[in-house]
Amino acid sequence: MIISSHSLLRRARIQVPAPVLLLVGMVVLHTGSAFAVRLFELATPGAVTWLRLLWAALILLALGGRSLLRAVREAQRKELAAVVMLGTVSAGMMAFYSEATARIDLGTATAIEFLGPLAVAVLAMRRRRELGWILAAVAGVVCLTSPWAAEVNLAGVGLALAGAVCVALYVVLAQRVGSSFGAVHGLALSMTVAATVTAPLGAPGVIAAPDWRVLLFTLGIALLFPLVPFLLEMVALQRMSRTAYSTFVSLDPAVSLLMGVMVIAQSPTPVQLVGMALVVVAGLGSTRHDSAAPPPAPPAPEPSSPTLPDIERPEWMPPVGADARRLPEPTAV
Repeated sequence: MIISSHSLLRRARIQVPAPVLLLVGMVVLHTGSAFAVRLFELATPGAVTWLRLLWAALILLALGGRSLLRAVREAQRKELAAVVMLGTVSAGMMAFYSEATARIDLGTATAIEFLGPLAVAVLAMRRRRELGWILAAVAGVVCLTSPWAAEVNLAGVGLALAGAVCVALYVVLAQRVGSSFGAVHGLALSMTVAATVTAPLGAPGVIAAPDWRVLLFTLGIALLFPLVPFLLEMVALQRMSRTAYSTFVSLDPAVSLLMGVMVIAQSPTPVQLVGMALVVVAGLGSTRHDSAAPPPAPPAPEPSSPTLPDIERPEWMPPVGADARRLPEPTAV
């Protein structure tokens, strides 16, 4: 029995807790990212990124079918503009991340990008004391990048910081697009835009020297990242606030570090492990304070229209308002 992607997503949205969806998405995402690093020996990061986005867009467009075309025709201009912005941000997020992981460790690049959603979470709380968690995360990133070392790659750090900005924008836009189009349709449209945006970076090299190994590997990696993680994240974002999402992904750098060790044998130094711990603690700390915050006060009731004080109505005055419905039946003369 074949179950459609829409029914699977509907069942996941109802039965699977949103944090579980995010955790599975993080493991799949960083597994795909680790395999993508290995492909950099056969193709440029730009070519790998474009092929992954292209495969993901083609698969999602096929899944969307006619219902996707109908959703596009019925969408408002502001909804289509949000899709274009999300696709552009997704392209930047993946391109910057790929270029960063080609220069610095996988866990370090992920920890730097984590500054984006952490900033979204802290700023959404609107409490100055929570800024300490951002400072703790920044200190962790400093330990991870070790700027005092001679071999630090400033280009890789800068690319990861640019990716952090894109991730922060992605958190805001994905929730809006997912609620307007649904997970499959929203992701299909945004991935199509992202593949179009990154085409100048990867298409010329792929067309000039096609390699069947790169084509097949990127097809498999596209399922691991971005297809499955982005779908799970978009479904989870429809059930979570931006603050809850941004703070829960505090485990993201640790998962990335673990996948880097297991898949591509990257070995972090003790200082980098301390930095990773600081980043994770910063995310968990902001989550704890957010859950401990008092619930928002209920909205004040709308002011009612001013009424005159109750006075005794003379017998000759006709009833008005609700009292008019209680008129006595006329009597025969």
